[in-house]
Amino acid sequence: MMAIRRMILLSFLLSFLQGVSFGRTEEQLASLDEMIGQMIMVGFRGLEVHSDSVVAQEIAEGKVGGVILFSRDVVLKSSVRNIQSPEQVKKLVGQLKSFAKTPLFVSVDQEGGLVSRLSPSYGFPATVSQQYLGDINNADTTTWYAARMASTLYEMGFNMNFAPVVDVNTNASSPAIGAIKRSFSADTAIVAAQASIVIEQHRNKKIFCSLKHFPGHGSAGADSHLGFVDVTQTWQALELAPYRALIASGAADLIMTAHIFHQQWDEQYPATLSKNVLTGLLRGELGFEGVIISDDMNMSAIAAFYSPEEAYRLAIEAGVDILLVANNLEFDLHAGSKAHAIVKQLVLDGVISEERIQASYERIMKLKRGL
Repeated sequence: MMAIRRMILLSFLLSFLQGVSFGRTEEQLASLDEMIGQMIMVGFRGLEVHSDSVVAQEIAEGKVGGVILFSRDVVLKSSVRNIQSPEQVKKLVGQLKSFAKTPLFVSVDQEGGLVSRLSPSYGFPATVSQQYLGDINNADTTTWYAARMASTLYEMGFNMNFAPVVDVNTNASSPAIGAIKRSFSADTAIVAAQASIVIEQHRNKKIFCSLKHFPGHGSAGADSHLGFVDVTQTWQALELAPYRALIASGAADLIMTAHIFHQQWDEQYPATLSKNVLTGLLRGELGFEGVIISDDMNMSAIAAFYSPEEAYRLAIEAGVDILLVANNLEFDLHAGSKAHAIVKQLVLDGVISEERIQASYERIMKLKRGL
Protein backbone atom coordinates (compact mmCIF):
# COMPACT_ATOMS: atom_id res chain seq x y z
CA MET A 1 0.00 0.00 0.00
CA MET A 2 2.81 2.40 0.90
CA ALA A 3 4.59 1.65 -2.39
CA ILE A 4 1.40 2.44 -4.38
CA ARG A 5 1.04 5.76 -2.57
CA ARG A 6 4.65 6.63 -3.36
CA MET A 7 4.12 5.81 -7.04
CA ILE A 8 0.99 7.99 -7.16
CA LEU A 9 2.82 10.84 -5.44
CA LEU A 10 5.80 10.52 -7.80
CA SER A 11 3.51 10.49 -10.83
CA PHE A 12 1.75 13.62 -9.56
CA LEU A 13 5.03 15.42 -8.98
CA LEU A 14 6.35 14.56 -12.44
CA SER A 15 3.15 15.78 -14.07
CA PHE A 16 3.28 18.97 -12.02
CA LEU A 17 6.90 19.69 -12.97
CA GLN A 18 6.22 19.07 -16.65
CA GLY A 19 3.21 21.37 -16.53
CA VAL A 20 4.99 24.31 -14.94
CA SER A 21 8.43 23.75 -16.50
CA PHE A 22 10.53 23.66 -13.31
CA GLY A 23 8.20 25.81 -11.28
CA ARG A 24 7.37 28.43 -13.97
CA THR A 25 3.97 29.09 -15.48
CA GLU A 26 3.71 29.80 -19.21
CA GLU A 27 3.19 33.46 -18.38
CA GLN A 28 6.40 33.50 -16.34
CA LEU A 29 8.29 31.82 -19.18
CA ALA A 30 7.02 34.45 -21.60
CA SER A 31 8.17 37.12 -19.19
CA LEU A 32 11.59 35.49 -18.99
CA ASP A 33 11.75 35.38 -22.80
CA GLU A 34 10.95 39.07 -22.99
CA MET A 35 13.53 40.02 -20.38
CA ILE A 36 16.28 38.02 -22.07
CA GLY A 37 15.33 39.45 -25.47
CA GLN A 38 15.97 42.96 -24.24
CA MET A 39 19.52 41.86 -23.38
CA ILE A 40 20.35 40.85 -26.96
CA MET A 41 21.52 43.26 -29.68
CA VAL A 42 22.32 41.75 -33.04
CA GLY A 43 23.65 42.63 -36.47
CA PHE A 44 22.05 41.33 -39.67
CA ARG A 45 22.31 41.43 -43.46
CA GLY A 46 19.95 43.34 -45.69
CA LEU A 47 19.11 46.76 -47.09
CA GLU A 48 15.46 46.17 -46.19
CA VAL A 49 13.48 43.77 -44.04
CA HIS A 50 10.04 42.23 -44.36
CA SER A 51 7.83 39.98 -42.27
CA ASP A 52 9.64 36.88 -43.52
CA SER A 53 13.10 38.26 -42.68
CA VAL A 54 14.74 36.36 -39.83
CA VAL A 55 15.73 39.52 -37.96
CA ALA A 56 12.17 40.86 -38.28
CA GLN A 57 10.83 37.62 -36.81
CA GLU A 58 13.34 37.76 -33.96
CA ILE A 59 12.26 41.32 -33.18
CA ALA A 60 8.56 40.45 -33.40
CA GLU A 61 9.04 37.41 -31.13
CA GLY A 62 10.92 39.51 -28.57
CA LYS A 63 14.14 37.55 -28.95
CA VAL A 64 16.22 40.67 -29.60
CA GLY A 65 15.82 44.14 -28.13
CA GLY A 66 18.22 46.00 -30.38
CA VAL A 67 19.99 45.94 -33.72
CA ILE A 68 23.20 47.43 -35.09
CA LEU A 69 23.67 48.59 -38.68
CA PHE A 70 26.90 48.39 -40.67
CA SER A 71 28.01 49.80 -43.98
CA ARG A 72 30.39 46.96 -44.80
CA ASP A 73 30.02 43.19 -44.62
CA VAL A 74 33.35 41.99 -43.26
CA VAL A 75 32.79 38.29 -43.94
CA LEU A 76 31.77 38.84 -47.56
CA LYS A 77 34.32 41.67 -48.04
CA SER A 78 31.47 43.67 -49.49
CA SER A 79 30.34 47.28 -49.20
CA VAL A 80 26.73 46.06 -49.24
CA ARG A 81 25.37 45.36 -45.77
CA ASN A 82 22.70 47.69 -44.32
CA ILE A 83 23.55 51.15 -45.65
CA GLN A 84 23.15 52.38 -49.21
CA SER A 85 21.58 55.86 -49.12
CA PRO A 86 19.76 58.19 -46.69
CA GLU A 87 16.38 57.24 -48.17
CA GLN A 88 17.11 53.53 -47.90
CA VAL A 89 18.42 53.75 -44.32
CA LYS A 90 15.43 55.75 -43.13
CA LYS A 91 13.09 53.18 -44.66
CA LEU A 92 15.04 50.26 -43.19
CA VAL A 93 15.04 51.74 -39.68
CA GLY A 94 11.30 52.32 -39.93
CA GLN A 95 10.76 48.73 -41.05
CA LEU A 96 12.81 47.37 -38.15
CA LYS A 97 10.93 49.42 -35.58
CA SER A 98 7.56 48.38 -37.00
CA PHE A 99 8.08 44.78 -35.86
CA ALA A 100 8.87 45.66 -32.23
CA LYS A 101 6.30 45.48 -29.45
CA THR A 102 8.79 47.15 -27.09
CA PRO A 103 10.78 50.16 -28.39
CA LEU A 104 13.75 48.84 -30.34
CA PHE A 105 17.30 50.13 -29.94
CA VAL A 106 18.56 50.90 -33.45
CA SER A 107 22.27 51.63 -33.23
CA VAL A 108 25.28 52.49 -35.33
CA ASP A 109 28.98 53.30 -34.91
CA GLN A 110 29.07 56.95 -35.99
CA GLU A 111 32.11 58.37 -34.20
CA GLY A 112 33.31 60.62 -36.99
CA GLY A 113 36.37 60.32 -39.18
CA LEU A 114 37.36 56.79 -40.16
CA VAL A 115 34.69 55.17 -38.01
CA SER A 116 31.59 56.54 -39.73
CA ARG A 117 29.09 54.05 -41.09
CA LEU A 118 27.01 56.90 -42.54
CA SER A 119 29.68 58.32 -44.84
CA PRO A 120 29.66 60.77 -47.77
CA SER A 121 30.08 57.83 -50.15
CA TYR A 122 26.50 56.87 -49.25
CA GLY A 123 25.19 60.43 -49.44
CA PHE A 124 25.58 61.49 -45.81
CA PRO A 125 27.30 64.65 -44.49
CA ALA A 126 31.05 64.50 -44.00
CA THR A 127 32.38 64.07 -40.47
CA VAL A 128 35.67 64.76 -38.72
CA SER A 129 37.61 62.55 -36.35
CA GLN A 130 37.50 62.92 -32.59
CA GLN A 131 41.22 63.68 -32.66
CA TYR A 132 40.55 66.61 -34.99
CA LEU A 133 38.02 68.02 -32.51
CA GLY A 134 40.27 67.40 -29.53
CA ASP A 135 43.23 69.08 -31.20
CA ILE A 136 41.16 72.20 -31.88
CA ASN A 137 39.48 71.91 -28.46
CA ASN A 138 36.90 74.55 -29.27
CA ALA A 139 33.45 74.04 -27.76
CA ASP A 140 31.66 75.82 -30.61
CA THR A 141 33.39 73.70 -33.24
CA THR A 142 32.59 70.46 -31.47
CA THR A 143 29.00 71.56 -30.87
CA TRP A 144 28.53 72.27 -34.59
CA TYR A 145 29.86 68.92 -35.75
CA ALA A 146 28.13 66.97 -32.99
CA ALA A 147 24.80 68.68 -33.66
CA ARG A 148 25.03 67.88 -37.36
CA MET A 149 25.89 64.26 -36.61
CA ALA A 150 23.03 63.92 -34.14
CA SER A 151 20.60 65.51 -36.59
CA THR A 152 21.65 63.03 -39.28
CA LEU A 153 21.05 60.10 -36.95
CA TYR A 154 17.73 61.54 -35.80
CA GLU A 155 16.50 62.02 -39.37
CA MET A 156 17.31 58.38 -40.12
CA GLY A 157 15.49 57.15 -37.00
CA PHE A 158 18.48 55.93 -34.99
CA ASN A 159 18.19 56.15 -31.21
CA MET A 160 21.63 54.91 -30.16
CA ASN A 161 25.15 55.83 -31.22
CA PHE A 162 28.22 53.89 -30.14
CA ALA A 163 30.11 57.11 -29.50
CA PRO A 164 31.88 59.05 -28.16
CA VAL A 165 35.14 57.20 -27.65
CA VAL A 166 36.53 58.29 -24.28
CA ASP A 167 39.71 56.27 -24.49
CA VAL A 168 42.64 58.48 -23.53
CA ASN A 169 45.32 58.77 -26.21
CA THR A 170 48.17 57.52 -24.03
CA ASN A 171 49.60 55.55 -26.95
CA ALA A 172 49.32 57.49 -30.21
CA SER A 173 50.25 54.39 -32.19
CA SER A 174 47.63 52.13 -30.60
CA PRO A 175 46.23 50.32 -33.67
CA ALA A 176 42.59 50.38 -32.66
CA ILE A 177 42.49 53.89 -31.18
CA GLY A 178 45.29 56.44 -31.54
CA ALA A 179 46.59 55.29 -34.91
CA ILE A 180 43.20 55.90 -36.51
CA LYS A 181 42.45 59.14 -34.65
CA ARG A 182 39.55 57.88 -32.51
CA SER A 183 40.67 59.54 -29.27
CA PHE A 184 40.04 63.20 -28.49
CA SER A 185 43.27 63.68 -26.59
CA ALA A 186 45.94 62.49 -24.20
CA ASP A 187 44.56 65.09 -21.79
CA THR A 188 41.77 63.52 -19.74
CA ALA A 189 40.06 66.87 -19.13
CA ILE A 190 39.81 67.49 -22.87
CA VAL A 191 38.44 63.98 -23.42
CA ALA A 192 35.72 64.48 -20.81
CA ALA A 193 34.80 67.98 -21.98
CA GLN A 194 34.61 67.04 -25.65
CA ALA A 195 32.62 63.89 -24.91
CA SER A 196 30.18 65.87 -22.79
CA ILE A 197 29.41 68.16 -25.74
CA VAL A 198 28.85 65.22 -28.07
CA ILE A 199 26.51 63.57 -25.57
CA GLU A 200 24.53 66.77 -25.01
CA GLN A 201 23.92 67.23 -28.73
CA HIS A 202 22.76 63.64 -29.09
CA ARG A 203 20.48 63.94 -26.09
CA ASN A 204 18.88 66.98 -27.71
CA LYS A 205 17.72 64.58 -30.42
CA LYS A 206 16.76 61.78 -27.98
CA ILE A 207 19.69 59.63 -29.09
CA PHE A 208 21.56 57.66 -26.45
CA CYS A 209 25.35 57.60 -26.50
CA SER A 210 27.50 54.71 -25.36
CA LEU A 211 30.87 55.66 -23.91
CA LYS A 212 33.64 53.29 -24.96
CA HIS A 213 35.76 51.28 -24.23
CA PHE A 214 35.76 50.75 -20.45
CA PRO A 215 38.10 50.77 -18.57
CA GLY A 216 40.28 52.30 -21.30
CA HIS A 217 41.68 50.96 -24.57
CA GLY A 218 43.97 53.89 -25.40
CA SER A 219 47.21 52.33 -24.19
CA ALA A 220 46.73 48.96 -25.90
CA GLY A 221 49.43 47.87 -28.30
CA ALA A 222 47.11 45.48 -30.14
CA ASP A 223 43.56 45.33 -31.52
CA SER A 224 41.03 43.18 -29.64
CA HIS A 225 39.20 42.53 -32.91
CA LEU A 226 42.14 40.32 -33.81
CA GLY A 227 43.02 38.55 -30.57
CA PHE A 228 44.10 38.68 -26.94
CA VAL A 229 45.14 42.14 -25.72
CA ASP A 230 47.12 42.54 -22.49
CA VAL A 231 47.43 46.08 -21.09
CA THR A 232 49.00 45.08 -17.77
CA GLN A 233 52.22 46.97 -18.53
CA THR A 234 50.68 49.95 -20.36
CA TRP A 235 47.34 50.90 -18.78
CA GLN A 236 47.31 53.91 -16.46
CA ALA A 237 44.78 54.83 -13.77
CA LEU A 238 44.26 58.22 -15.44
CA GLU A 239 42.32 56.37 -18.17
CA LEU A 240 39.41 56.16 -15.72
CA ALA A 241 39.21 59.94 -15.35
CA PRO A 242 36.81 60.65 -18.25
CA TYR A 243 34.45 57.93 -17.05
CA ARG A 244 34.59 59.22 -13.52
CA ALA A 245 33.77 62.78 -14.65
CA LEU A 246 30.99 61.82 -17.06
CA ILE A 247 29.33 59.43 -14.61
CA ALA A 248 29.46 62.04 -11.85
CA SER A 249 27.88 64.66 -14.11
CA GLY A 250 25.04 62.34 -15.12
CA ALA A 251 26.16 62.23 -18.75
CA ALA A 252 26.64 58.44 -18.99
CA ASP A 253 23.59 56.48 -20.16
CA LEU A 254 25.42 53.43 -21.51
CA ILE A 255 29.00 52.25 -21.25
CA MET A 256 30.61 49.72 -23.59
CA THR A 257 33.16 47.30 -22.23
CA ALA A 258 36.63 46.60 -23.62
CA HIS A 259 37.91 43.09 -24.29
CA ILE A 260 41.27 43.92 -22.72
CA PHE A 261 43.12 42.03 -20.01
CA HIS A 262 44.96 43.49 -17.02
CA GLN A 263 46.45 41.11 -14.48
CA GLN A 264 45.82 43.45 -11.56
CA TRP A 265 42.13 43.79 -12.43
CA ASP A 266 41.53 40.09 -12.89
CA GLU A 267 44.07 37.28 -13.09
CA GLN A 268 41.85 35.22 -15.38
CA TYR A 269 39.36 37.22 -17.43
CA PRO A 270 39.35 40.25 -19.76
CA ALA A 271 37.31 43.27 -18.68
CA THR A 272 34.10 42.27 -20.50
CA LEU A 273 34.01 38.99 -18.57
CA SER A 274 35.34 40.30 -15.25
CA LYS A 275 33.08 40.89 -12.27
CA ASN A 276 35.97 42.71 -10.61
CA VAL A 277 36.01 45.26 -13.43
CA LEU A 278 32.31 45.71 -14.22
CA THR A 279 30.63 45.18 -10.87
CA GLY A 280 33.51 46.09 -8.59
CA LEU A 281 35.14 48.98 -10.44
CA LEU A 282 32.47 50.42 -12.75
CA ARG A 283 29.39 49.96 -10.59
CA GLY A 284 31.07 49.95 -7.19
CA GLU A 285 33.94 52.43 -7.25
CA LEU A 286 32.67 54.71 -10.02
CA GLY A 287 28.99 54.43 -9.07
CA PHE A 288 27.62 53.77 -12.57
CA GLU A 289 23.94 52.78 -12.45
CA GLY A 290 23.17 52.79 -16.19
CA VAL A 291 23.31 50.11 -18.86
CA ILE A 292 26.52 48.18 -19.50
CA ILE A 293 26.82 46.84 -23.04
CA SER A 294 29.54 44.51 -24.21
CA ASP A 295 31.74 45.19 -27.16
CA ASP A 296 31.10 42.73 -29.98
CA MET A 297 31.13 39.22 -28.55
CA ASN A 298 32.30 37.91 -31.95
CA MET A 299 35.65 39.70 -31.64
CA SER A 300 38.62 37.36 -31.47
CA ALA A 301 39.67 38.51 -28.00
CA ILE A 302 36.54 36.69 -26.78
CA ALA A 303 35.43 34.29 -29.51
CA ALA A 304 38.85 32.68 -29.96
CA PHE A 305 39.07 31.69 -26.30
CA TYR A 306 35.50 31.12 -25.09
CA SER A 307 32.45 29.32 -26.42
CA PRO A 308 29.31 31.47 -26.76
CA GLU A 309 27.80 29.65 -23.77
CA GLU A 310 30.79 30.40 -21.56
CA ALA A 311 31.28 33.95 -22.84
CA TYR A 312 27.64 34.95 -22.36
CA ARG A 313 27.55 33.40 -18.89
CA LEU A 314 30.69 35.14 -17.76
CA ALA A 315 29.65 38.48 -19.26
CA ILE A 316 26.25 38.45 -17.56
CA GLU A 317 27.74 37.31 -14.26
CA ALA A 318 30.31 40.11 -14.57
CA GLY A 319 27.60 42.74 -14.97
CA VAL A 320 26.88 43.12 -18.70
CA ASP A 321 23.27 44.12 -19.38
CA ILE A 322 23.25 43.93 -23.20
CA LEU A 323 25.21 41.37 -25.19
CA LEU A 324 26.27 42.84 -28.52
CA VAL A 325 26.47 40.13 -31.18
CA ALA A 326 27.43 42.27 -34.16
CA ASN A 327 27.34 39.24 -36.46
CA ASN A 328 29.79 40.79 -38.90
CA LEU A 329 33.22 39.30 -38.11
CA GLU A 330 31.41 36.00 -38.53
CA PHE A 331 27.84 35.57 -39.70
CA ASP A 332 24.94 33.43 -38.53
CA LEU A 333 21.48 34.10 -39.93
CA HIS A 334 19.95 33.07 -36.60
CA ALA A 335 22.48 34.76 -34.31
CA GLY A 336 19.84 36.57 -32.26
CA SER A 337 17.71 33.49 -31.63
CA LYS A 338 20.76 31.41 -30.75
CA ALA A 339 22.05 33.98 -28.26
CA HIS A 340 18.58 34.16 -26.69
CA ALA A 341 18.37 30.37 -26.42
CA ILE A 342 21.80 30.14 -24.77
CA VAL A 343 20.96 32.71 -22.11
CA LYS A 344 17.54 31.18 -21.48
CA GLN A 345 19.06 27.73 -20.98
CA LEU A 346 21.56 29.18 -18.50
CA VAL A 347 18.61 30.48 -16.48
CA LEU A 348 16.57 27.28 -16.74
CA ASP A 349 19.61 25.28 -15.65
CA GLY A 350 19.99 27.52 -12.61
CA VAL A 351 23.41 28.81 -13.68
CA ILE A 352 22.17 32.40 -13.90
CA SER A 353 19.35 33.54 -11.65
CA GLU A 354 16.19 35.12 -12.97
CA GLU A 355 16.82 37.96 -10.52
CA ARG A 356 20.05 38.74 -12.36
CA ILE A 357 18.14 38.89 -15.67
CA GLN A 358 15.47 41.05 -14.04
CA ALA A 359 18.09 43.56 -12.89
CA SER A 360 19.40 44.06 -16.43
CA TYR A 361 15.88 44.19 -17.84
CA GLU A 362 14.90 46.95 -15.44
CA ARG A 363 17.98 49.03 -16.30
CA ILE A 364 17.31 48.62 -20.02
CA MET A 365 13.61 49.46 -19.74
CA LYS A 366 14.36 52.52 -17.62
CA LEU A 367 16.52 53.76 -20.48
CA LYS A 368 13.97 52.83 -23.15
CA ARG A 369 11.29 54.83 -21.40
CA GLY A 370 13.33 57.83 -22.51
CA LEU A 371 12.40 56.93 -26.10
